[in-house]
Amino acid sequence: MKKLRVKTSREQELIDITPQVERAVRELGLTEGACLLYVPHTTAGIAINENADPAVKEDILDALVRLVPKSLDYKHLEGNAHAHIQSSLLGHSVLVPVEGGKLQLGTWQGVLFGEFDGPRERTVWVIPLESPSGAAQTRE
Repeated sequence: MKKLRVKTSREQELIDITPQVERAVRELGLTEGACLLYVPHTTAGIAINENADPAVKEDILDALVRLVPKSLDYKHLEGNAHAHIQSSLLGHSVLVPVEGGKLQLGTWQGVLFGEFDGPRERTVWVIPLESPSGAAQTRE
C-alpha cells in the first residue's frame, strides 16, 4: 500500500490526483489487476469523472452545495455536517482496473479527490490488487 498526500487550498474543491495515482501504481510495481483508492476521512471523498473540462468539477461542487447547503439546521454541532454529507454522496473509495502497469480510465476520465472541509492536508490510500498468477486473461 502507498499513501498519497493531498494538500487542499480551499474549503471545497475537486483536485485531479490521476498523475499521483499513476506514479503510485508504477512504484508499487502493479502490472495487472486493479488498485483500490480509499480516502480515510469523513469530510473528503474520491470519484472518477470527467477531467478534460474543468467546468465539470465546478458543476459537481455547485450541485453538492445546492443539495447539501452549509446553512441547514444540522444536529452535528461541529459546524461541518454538510461536509460529512457531501463526502458521503461522493464516496470514499473507487476501484480502478490496471493493465500493462497503467490505469484503465476512459478517454475523458480522471481520479478526483473531493475536499469538503478544508483547507487541509489529506491522505489517499493506494492499495494494489494483483490478478492471480495463471488466471485466464480475457481479450476484447
